[in-house]
Amino acid sequence: MFNRKKYSTLDQIRRLKNAVLQFSHLPFDDVLSTEVLQNIVQHSNSRRNRLFTPLITLKAFIFQSLNTDGSCRQAVSHVLSERLLEGQAANSIHTGAYCKARDRLPLVPLQQAVAASGTALHQQADPTWLFKGHNLMVTDGSTLTMPDTPENQAVFPQQPNQKSGLGFPILRIVVLISLSVGAVVDYATAPYQGKGTGETTLFSQMLRHIANSTLLLADRYYCTWAIIASILQQEGHILVQNHARRKPDFHLGQPLGPKDHLVTWKKPKRKPDWISQEDYDALPDEILIREFAVGNKVYVTTLLSSKSYHKKELAGLYSQRWSVELDLRSIKTHMKMDMLRCKTPDRVQKEIAVHLLAYNLVRASIARASAIKHKLPRQLSFMTAVQQLNQNLSQLMLFAGDRLDHIVNGLLEAIASIPIGQQKRKPQPRAIKRRPKPYPLLTVPRNQAC
Repeated sequence: MFNRKKYSTLDQIRRLKNAVLQFSHLPFDDVLSTEVLQNIVQHSNSRRNRLFTPLITLKAFIFQSLNTDGSCRQAVSHVLSERLLEGQAANSIHTGAYCKARDRLPLVPLQQAVAASGTALHQQADPTWLFKGHNLMVTDGSTLTMPDTPENQAVFPQQPNQKSGLGFPILRIVVLISLSVGAVVDYATAPYQGKGTGETTLFSQMLRHIANSTLLLADRYYCTWAIIASILQQEGHILVQNHARRKPDFHLGQPLGPKDHLVTWKKPKRKPDWISQEDYDALPDEILIREFAVGNKVYVTTLLSSKSYHKKELAGLYSQRWSVELDLRSIKTHMKMDMLRCKTPDRVQKEIAVHLLAYNLVRASIARASAIKHKLPRQLSFMTAVQQLNQNLSQLMLFAGDRLDHIVNGLLEAIASIPIGQQKRKPQPRAIKRRPKPYPLLTVPRNQAC
């Protein structure tokens, strides 16, 4: 006789937290808070007693994002496996009910869950992971493609130099990532081209996070007066490479050392499109910044003391900005987000949000292992954590007591056991050995080619 026990919302929350190693006796125990999950349930378009409740759907969606298969059939099969292990009646492995349940998940609470989990991780970073008391963030932009459907093309048009039917809808995404723990603190998306779709415009939606002595590392594209002044207004800091069009003159300003000085930047008369006139007028008429050169590169920063922040030390710190490129690789390549699967814009946005939430939950597990084993999160393998979570999901939800503690300790030990970024080898050429297969390219839409 099958056990038809139905789990309450609080019990489903507990099981979901267990699945991602969120236990009260471990560090970072409030990354995926009960309030965040209740908010998702409250705003879901589901009031009936269904098999795919909002939290069961979310859990399946999260581990679908982490699985190398990534198909809806795999997610439904995972739910089936859990139910059979608990002695419950088997569910159908047809994906229709699951896909409809994903449609009922609310987009805005999912996006809020990404920001809440990333912010919680960032704020709980161990003091030894910081730079002289500054919690570090990095930012960068990238692009994602999606299935070529009329709905996706209407919102995220393909690049204009591609013929109709031969390209893929494309969107731009800008992420703000905590350098210490690697979590996505916030993100913004837009079509690839058009007014209000540039990187700085999307980044302006996340400026509020660069405050209270937080230090942002960014590439030279973000070296603009308005961005730096806005960050200073919030008592944040920035370290960027000098913009290619700006030519520094180290004979001006207050000298701090060889090719190191303080200089005043005056407010440009023309404001950027991403800031309102009222907010632009509220910024000061001029700002004091520091310019310095190390090697052949010129840097700009709001850290003005040359005694507290030596220029070579800052140049070495800036090299860590490359971590954002590696994080984007993990998100796009390892989590298969470079080509999204959903066929409508609303589903695409939910797919992005759940992928980034899953990414943050993996980063939380890495942070826990780092804190317990006294290592740095950036020195542990992301894919190792993903593999361990995928392999041990059912045990984390089903076991309790000493058995569960044994599993958790073993998982954290495994995650902390694979170091990365310590290999020393000669620089490699940007070339591939494997030859492409000799298939011709489509020159007409596929339905015509058929």
